[in-house]
Amino acid sequence: MLKNRLTLCFLIAVLILSSCFNSQPAAAQTKDHINPQLKIQKNLSDEQLLDLVQKQTFRYFWDFGHPVSGMARERSNKSFDYGDEVVTTGGTGFGVMATIVASERKFITREQAAARTRKIVDFLWKADMFHGAFPHWLNGETGKVIRFSPKDDGADLVETSFLFQGLLTAKQYYTADNPVENDIRNKILWMWEGIEWNWFTQQQNVLYWHWSPNNGWSMNHQLKGWNECFITYVLAASSPKFAIGKRVYEDGWANSNTFFNGKKFLGITLPLGFDFGGPLFFSHYSFLGLDPRGLKDRYADYFEQNKNHTLINHAYCVENPKHYKGYGENSWGLTASDSWQGYAAHSPAEDLGVISPTAALSAFPYTPEYSMKALKHFYFDLGDKIWSEYGFVDGFSEEHNWYAKSHLAIDQGPIICMIENYRSGLLWKLFMSSPDVKNGLDKLGIASTALKN
Repeated sequence: MLKNRLTLCFLIAVLILSSCFNSQPAAAQTKDHINPQLKIQKNLSDEQLLDLVQKQTFRYFWDFGHPVSGMARERSNKSFDYGDEVVTTGGTGFGVMATIVASERKFITREQAAARTRKIVDFLWKADMFHGAFPHWLNGETGKVIRFSPKDDGADLVETSFLFQGLLTAKQYYTADNPVENDIRNKILWMWEGIEWNWFTQQQNVLYWHWSPNNGWSMNHQLKGWNECFITYVLAASSPKFAIGKRVYEDGWANSNTFFNGKKFLGITLPLGFDFGGPLFFSHYSFLGLDPRGLKDRYADYFEQNKNHTLINHAYCVENPKHYKGYGENSWGLTASDSWQGYAAHSPAEDLGVISPTAALSAFPYTPEYSMKALKHFYFDLGDKIWSEYGFVDGFSEEHNWYAKSHLAIDQGPIICMIENYRSGLLWKLFMSSPDVKNGLDKLGIASTALKN
């Protein structure tokens, strides 16, 4: 009898386990999971390849999103003394935009996209914020700030602007009259209206990057010169309740020895910024939503700025003055990413022999021919080394026989979003349709052909 009972218990246990392992994942895969395509597929058309890259890269935000908050994790590997609990506000803004792309491309349903976005918005609504601005990192379970550096444990105005570039885009996308999308719009509006952008001037004509409840203004980092922070000034001017004036833009942002350039590099004129342009993310982060086409003020034509910056970066890699293995017409792109020496802001002025796939792929709107050549090389020729479950890895160096295993939210997000802007202009159309953004650009004296359509 005892033997029969043990046998019966064993069979019941097997059935229960079988039910758990068989039924649950099947449901998850049809509803909440995107299967990765890890085998390199030959003979894909250009459109099929773009679809595949956008879809697989989106898995970083969808399948790897934090289970409690839904926000984007900082990176896929555990390093720098933090783990799975760290989520990034700026990278989440990119992920919110990538989720819109996934909805429109039918990688997921609109209902799924809205549910995930609402989860993120609901979490942010209760998370730590300082004068309306969010920190760089949050604990994805508790919503409490995680310090980015010893004194960076409060508001990060730049990361907040990356976050709200995504959230304002979402506010323009989720327009249905139902409880989920109504809630998304309302909470985004309330948080957006509460950011005290003008407080971050310290009553001066310049924005400051950080403020800490424990350290005050001690980091003292002014936002000046040409870099990734253009969107911060645009949104600060667009605020419906706490906007900055035009003089803050002119005397702060544009009043710097790193703003104007005008010199030629490799035969290409660079209107703004560091010599050779700096890392390519300068032309990506602010322009996931902000449409650079026909965007001009008395300082620059911003599409020309971004295109020429990209062309210089490409030409440098083709010339390859340091004679690194693997650089060339089909393998180019220097921007901040992981490297064989740790994280580095790769550029022609800081060239460690590392190609960052996000650099060329997020440049599709500016250099589609060169970017497609790079994409095909990365996938068809190097795919066995750099293609992964979350798209392309963060960086690689054939010179040092090094291939990253990591992915970063701020590098994966622009790939999805900028490819989509190249293909359809989707995110540009949504962000630029915001009445507040229109008012902000007009206040700063920035003209846009997108606003005339």
